[in-house]
Amino acid sequence: MTDQDSEARLLALCDVSRETIGRLRTYEGLLKKWNPAINLVSRRTLDEVWTRHFLDSAQLFAQVDDPKGVWADLGAGGGFPGLVIAILALEKAPALRVVLVESDQRKSTFLRTVARELSLPDTVLTGRIEDIAPIGAHIVSARALAPLPLLLDYGQRHLAPGGIALFPKGETWKDELHEAAQQWKYEVETVPSLTEPSAILLKLKGITRV
Repeated sequence: MTDQDSEARLLALCDVSRETIGRLRTYEGLLKKWNPAINLVSRRTLDEVWTRHFLDSAQLFAQVDDPKGVWADLGAGGGFPGLVIAILALEKAPALRVVLVESDQRKSTFLRTVARELSLPDTVLTGRIEDIAPIGAHIVSARALAPLPLLLDYGQRHLAPGGIALFPKGETWKDELHEAAQQWKYEVETVPSLTEPSAILLKLKGITRV
């Protein structure tokens, strides 16, 4: 899939304006400017930003009906999916507040720079996920951060009662679910990925320890 195809799919998926696409292009430019210095994403994915990062992040936003309250993105890194969620929310979900959690100070500086350049009302928290105060988020996400059992631990810490967790996973997702079931109870829905045939999106709620 080309980036042009991914841009068209993102437009169709989230029904956003050209103004929002323009913000994503500005974000793309900042990402490419900063990446050589602080390695925000793999260098080989920079030429596929719209597929590997923007559309891949936007599909999480599309899984939430009427997103509002607080969306916490854990281990935000270069801003995926959190900054993409914040950009989409500016147009599609103005009642949603995005909180980006990142332990690396340089990456946090990048996240704040993009937020300032695009006038995004999101919050960046610099610190370890297990150390910061519980956020009480309605939605928690994390991409390429940790195995599922640990993600569920993070999710339980930072979710409000009744909240949902959205975790993209690769081809080993069934093994991770099996391992997680030894320690956790949850309701799970699996959604095929739009960007990777062997990947899925785990949509979880009711997360409690066994």
